[in-house]
Amino acid sequence: MSFLLSLSRLIDTINEKIGLGVSWALLLSVLICTGNAIIRYSLNTSSNAWLEIQWYLFAAIFLLATSYTLRRNEHVRIDVIAGHLSKRTQVWIDIFGFAFFLLPMALLILYYAVPYFIVSFQEQEVSSNAGGLIVWPAKLLIPVGFLQLTMQGFSELIKRIGYLQGKVDASAFEKHATTPEEEIEAIKAANKIN
Repeated sequence: MSFLLSLSRLIDTINEKIGLGVSWALLLSVLICTGNAIIRYSLNTSSNAWLEIQWYLFAAIFLLATSYTLRRNEHVRIDVIAGHLSKRTQVWIDIFGFAFFLLPMALLILYYAVPYFIVSFQEQEVSSNAGGLIVWPAKLLIPVGFLQLTMQGFSELIKRIGYLQGKVDASAFEKHATTPEEEIEAIKAANKIN
């Protein structure tokens, strides 16, 4: 079990770093969107490439930050019933959800996403829009994102099993922040911003 817990920590670290790195894509997307809008309305010109860059960045944010969100236990949950159950029961519910829903779904999407990307890459697929970009980098985000999510799902499963065996403290998989202010402070601390 110690090897699996070490592997879990490695997966957590990788996804934490990727998630924090992807947060910069949001800023870049906002700047590009703002710049594009200013140019479009002031100079009456635009470019499909700039519009497509925005959805590339959105795809990166959405797909690459999903595992970070799972790592921080920030996915939407309905805790009306589960919130009143014991911690052990909640952990068993998580194990069931990871094993029978999250991991099979992520693996199935990964199975279909890899050939979807490969075909696009081999054909050097380009957007059908005038002045559009190559498409395969956006399609690459799908298998990468779901590989990360699969790995994080395994990490969470390992931590829950470790908890049931008394080898992991519940703080390893509880929510990291409960208010927006705490989330901002956590991001500042992670990025070492004062």
